[in-house]
Amino acid sequence: MTIYSKIVGTGSYLPAKRVTNNELAAQLAQQGIETSDEWIVTRSGISARHYAEPTQLSSDLALAAAQRALEAAGMQANDIDLIILATSTPDHLGGFPSTACVVQHKLGITNGSPAMDVQAVCSGFVYAMSVADSFIKSGAHKNVLVIGTEVFSRILDFKDRTTCVLFGDGAGAVVMSASGELGVLASKLHADGSHGHILCVPGSVDNGAVAGSAYLYMDGPAVFKLAVSVLDKVARETLAAAKVDASEIDWLIPHQANIRIMQGTAKKLGLPLEKMVVTVGEHGNTSAASIPLALDQAVRDGRIKPGHTVMMEGVGGGFTWGAVLARM
Repeated sequence: MTIYSKIVGTGSYLPAKRVTNNELAAQLAQQGIETSDEWIVTRSGISARHYAEPTQLSSDLALAAAQRALEAAGMQANDIDLIILATSTPDHLGGFPSTACVVQHKLGITNGSPAMDVQAVCSGFVYAMSVADSFIKSGAHKNVLVIGTEVFSRILDFKDRTTCVLFGDGAGAVVMSASGELGVLASKLHADGSHGHILCVPGSVDNGAVAGSAYLYMDGPAVFKLAVSVLDKVARETLAAAKVDASEIDWLIPHQANIRIMQGTAKKLGLPLEKMVVTVGEHGNTSAASIPLALDQAVRDGRIKPGHTVMMEGVGGGFTWGAVLARM
């Protein structure tokens, strides 16, 4: 029997602290930084974002999302035989122990199954899904917990209004299981390191201290131009691999970074905006968490139903990009 991988449960979590554009503008004004709700919404479509409490780590957000995904899948934690976690803001400096291992422990998984982090920034979740799909189809694993989790508020320079207004914290997760039914139809991943400088955290660790800047840097116009181009190409490449026409897509879930990039992607694919899941207005750019956050919301509010075909695609620092086409 042919083995497929199928999404059998979704979950997400946003920290309780919600900050509106007006609230953020008031905070920035105290530092002499000018911005406004109109300025932010016009350029990004973002109205609010959520920030983790000082005591909350990426693993804590991931834990809550994972528990909800497991509940939706009707599974216990020890049913999971692999965790793949995408993050750019791991719990520990240097990324070890991996945040995936921390989550495994917090979930109480004791079966000795592997756990690993994936670092592809905003493309991280589609990278992780593609890896999980390959593991399941190979027969190596049966139930994989895929998580995207971020606390980007920790790496934002609140003196730079071009970046600090765009990002937020959150987590999303899916359980992918071996199935005899079609689930993931195709996935495609890409990277081009020559563009690494346009979206990065340029600092490094030297003798136990940060050398250079530990804040996120982004060349907005360059990212915008590249993102629209590669998202269209990878979506078409994935559709071709699945032998599916763009008109057969029920829902498009692009990385929730900027409403103009998202609308541009839908337009290039010939999809009406009504077929695009948009959550960026409420949580901003949550990097690797944005796609599973949007997916979970659309599943839980009833828009995405069993049998629907969903295109998920992301683009992020590295530069990385990729897409997954899945039948729910």
